[in-house]
Amino acid sequence: MIGREERWRRHVPAHPSYRCRACGLDWPCQDARLALLTGFRGNRVGLMVYLGTHLARALRELPDAHPALLADRFLHWVPRRR
Repeated sequence: MIGREERWRRHVPAHPSYRCRACGLDWPCQDARLALLTGFRGNRVGLMVYLGTHLARALRELPDAHPALLADRFLHWVPRRR
C-alpha cells in the first residue's frame, strides 16, 4: 500500500535511469501522466513538445533501450484529439 506521504511526492524522472523519483516505476508513471495531463490541460502541443524533449534526453541516457519502446513509453499514452 502506498503511504500518504509518497502519494503526494512529485513524480519526476531521475537521471539517467528515467525511473520515477517518487515511486520507482518507469517515468512517466501513471501519477506523472495524470499530473502532466492536468498541468498541460488544453495544450496538447505543449505536452507533446515537453515529452519529446524528455524522449530525446532518454535516447541519449538509455542507449541500450529500443527507440520505439521509448517512444511508446513517452508519447503514445497521450490521448488523441477528439
